[in-house]
Amino acid sequence: MTSTHHDNLATLPPLLIPTADVARLTGPEGAFDPVRIEITPGAPWFSVRVTDSGTMIRAADDTAKRAAIVVLAQLRNQYGATPPAIEVQRTRPPHFAVRGAMLDVSRDRIPTMDHFVRIVELLEVLGYNHLQLYTEHSFAYRGHEAAWRESSPVTPEEARLLDAFASSRGIELAANQNCFGHLAHWLRLPEYRHLAETHGDWMFDVWPRSGPFSLCPTSDDSAEFVAGLLDQLLPNFTSPLVNIGCDETYDIGWGRSEAAVKARGKASVYADFVSRICALVRERGKRPMFWADIALSHPESLAQLPSDLLPLAWGYEPDSPFDRWTQSLRALDRPFWVCPGTSTWRAITARTTERRGNLEAAARQPAEGYLVCDWGDMGHWQPWPLTAFALAEAAEFASRGPGVDAASLARAISLQIFGDRSLQIAQWLADLGDADLSLRETCGLLTRKDRTRLANCTALHADLFKPITEARGVGATRDWNDTVERLESLAASRPSIDAASDAQLDWTVRLALLAARRGRDRRRKSLPTPAQRAAIARELRDLQREHAELWALDSRPGGLAHSLSLFDQARTATIAARHAGKRRKR
Repeated sequence: MTSTHHDNLATLPPLLIPTADVARLTGPEGAFDPVRIEITPGAPWFSVRVTDSGTMIRAADDTAKRAAIVVLAQLRNQYGATPPAIEVQRTRPPHFAVRGAMLDVSRDRIPTMDHFVRIVELLEVLGYNHLQLYTEHSFAYRGHEAAWRESSPVTPEEARLLDAFASSRGIELAANQNCFGHLAHWLRLPEYRHLAETHGDWMFDVWPRSGPFSLCPTSDDSAEFVAGLLDQLLPNFTSPLVNIGCDETYDIGWGRSEAAVKARGKASVYADFVSRICALVRERGKRPMFWADIALSHPESLAQLPSDLLPLAWGYEPDSPFDRWTQSLRALDRPFWVCPGTSTWRAITARTTERRGNLEAAARQPAEGYLVCDWGDMGHWQPWPLTAFALAEAAEFASRGPGVDAASLARAISLQIFGDRSLQIAQWLADLGDADLSLRETCGLLTRKDRTRLANCTALHADLFKPITEARGVGATRDWNDTVERLESLAASRPSIDAASDAQLDWTVRLALLAARRGRDRRRKSLPTPAQRAAIARELRDLQREHAELWALDSRPGGLAHSLSLFDQARTATIAARHAGKRRKR
């Protein structure tokens, strides 16, 4: 290590510890060993004091002791065998009592057990104490093999092993099964068609949809189906909490429950079925939590829901109305959690600016818990390094609350999470996540007609699936060209992590560059020629093949086929367009 790097590291506070909590001590150089630990109830929450006689840890309780030991490990990583005399003191517990992560294991990507172990180890280092695995059809329910056969599901035995391992690391693993909406995978199958609200047309917010999505809330068969799932799922988890989902049930009232909705209102029909699910959970000795978007959009339904139901207020943009949601929930004197997102899905590169604004907005709320969500919509293309970086940023907000110093945090993440002693990789990842920021601010028409700014996706991702001749006027050519140049610069300057992560990030940049160049070129006066479109399609095929190879590094094979099929969609959108975008004369 060069002296310059040592100087950098010497001024770096350990991850999750504010600079104000780190003090240099006078006297001779410190020594980490031996380590002594005392549990001393009362303030400060913990202190780690390194002197020439070794390390002294004082902690208020076992939870504080665990946090102190993590800090000691970070100090060892930072300073090696020759630490300075130093004291790290945390006077108060973390800002949020519950600091949770939710990982999507139904939208294609399910980690291998080895990767699950690494994830839990990372969450421990980051100070998380809660974990959920979002499930629609990816748990191996006995008797429901048709639903999960192609998904490489989490088995009951694996759930119990993961629950025990997480618990040993101070992390509560809570059961998670969507019990109302987001069940299209089940409801398309002949065995479950009779449970659906509708198989016809309906509106998902502003987008027309067709086919099944939610259980019919007025059917006793729906409640019986949910009870059967809970009977198999819940015994594998020691946590008293279970997330029953119940989000985005926009199809309710479009099918079998239409008459009930007209008679009693959509909010009452929704609340009645959610209450039935809560009763099933309660009968099995657990406490339910749910995604509160539908209830918060119909505040009158909140008072109709059971008092022990824990609302999860989720929103993934900087302007998500957490303040208004908090006001509605506090008016009922309900404990609740805020749920921001990693902004990694439907993105290719992630969305740094939106994520940080979203994490900050959620951190300002007086909630009991902070649950950051990493979804897998549209193929779960984001590689693990992008999610790990986002989880590390979210951990700082969960621990400290609002007001995080992003630049200092990036240096700490580079060292403590990625092992990058040049302290550059986190800032590189942050820059990658804003490569198309100027386009995101102006390309809302790529996804909906009523917004200037894109939400819940990047321009690179949204544009990749647009036919060559469609929406050519969305986004200035200058901004597309600037995005290409930023990505080219990032491709040439990536710091190294390890062989697997480097390969994943190189693939990500190449896919982003292809999307950016395709977007730029199709906005020029002359459209790409058939030969140029064929070249794009070949590059997409190469990236598709490499995606399959990289997937196997940390994910199970189930879901890969669907993830790969999205490359076929992008190829079709590229090849099928008529040259010059004009209709042939008849």
